Amino acid sequence: MTGTVGATRPAEPGNTSGRLPLLDVLRGVAILGTLATNVWLFTAPGGESVMLYGNDGITPMAAFLDSPSVGTLAEGLLRTVANGKFLALLTLMFGVGLAIQYRSASRRAGRWPGPYKWRALFLFVEGAVHFTLVFAADVLMGYAVVSLLVAWLLTRSERVRNTVMWLSLFLHLAAMGLLTAALTAFPEEDTGVPAEAIDLYAHGSYTDLVAFRLDNALALRIEPIITFGLMVFMFLLGVRLFRAGAFGADETGRRIRSRLSRWGIGLGVPLTLLTSLAGPNWFLLDRYVVAPLVALGLIGLVGWVLDRVTGRGPLASGLGALGRMAMTGYVTQNVVLMFLCYGFGLGLTEWMADTGPGWVMGLWAALSLSLLVGASLWLRRFEHGPLEALQKKVLARAR
Repeated sequence: MTGTVGATRPAEPGNTSGRLPLLDVLRGVAILGTLATNVWLFTAPGGESVMLYGNDGITPMAAFLDSPSVGTLAEGLLRTVANGKFLALLTLMFGVGLAIQYRSASRRAGRWPGPYKWRALFLFVEGAVHFTLVFAADVLMGYAVVSLLVAWLLTRSERVRNTVMWLSLFLHLAAMGLLTAALTAFPEEDTGVPAEAIDLYAHGSYTDLVAFRLDNALALRIEPIITFGLMVFMFLLGVRLFRAGAFGADETGRRIRSRLSRWGIGLGVPLTLLTSLAGPNWFLLDRYVVAPLVALGLIGLVGWVLDRVTGRGPLASGLGALGRMAMTGYVTQNVVLMFLCYGFGLGLTEWMADTGPGWVMGLWAALSLSLLVGASLWLRRFEHGPLEALQKKVLARAR
């Protein structure tokens, strides 16, 4: 259904016009945070295939619980901090972006979803290409599907949206609870990543890896399937927070962010420690239940820091620039890691296999710095990031 926005809902009051700097910084933080999760998949023996062989290989504190040391503790802490929190934050930011686009269409009295359907199609195609050619844990395909549903819900009443939002959360929590109970009651022995998968990512050709992803497409795409309800909830929550003024630089925004920080950090951090140390059988609760709560706290925490930073320093500017070209940053980091870590490229995963986790953390830091500097330099000369400019050009022709 396509309708005229102005006939459905007027533009929302209480939001400042123009760009909200906090949103750009939060997107930049989310990109670097997802990198802090994905880098461990690229540098694991067997690469992204570890997602197919039980939860041990992707549980943040698994290495520390198996072999306690300073190195495995540092690895576990970084992976625990990153696990699911920034994915949830990125998901919420997509919901905010959808609300901004809806508001823009409303002010122009345009039709909705109307041309947005082309944007969702572009996102889905881009995600499919990214999954096939670069990285199996792509999020863009799932976002594209959810965005179409939420775009339609924006034309419905607030009561309908709230019903869908809370029902989605309830169903998601019920599913995660039942799956965790099943994993706890009927634990399976984790046999680890098979030698053939390790050899594939260490010595296989690029076309071999593409074929592997396509052969295991359904299993590798399970995350957006089992978290569909969570994505719907986070998208709609992002819409709700934006309309409430949570990202503004006024007293209303600071008050809302303060509440998010108290609940998200105060409750989420202790629960994160509990679920991450409980072992692989609690992985689903850690990543898909507790992590989104912490993500809300991150909004408050980042907002609190920005409120107290005098001027825009290089870090805030770099994060804001990366946030403005978030899609380019997300794809770029995965392309770079693919060529650095897999056997058809430099093969760092095999070379550094026995050196401990320090090199992985160094790789994350170096690539993060490169993304911040690169985004800042790029936007000094161009208005949009490369993928954002491509999207804009394609959508202009589609319309």
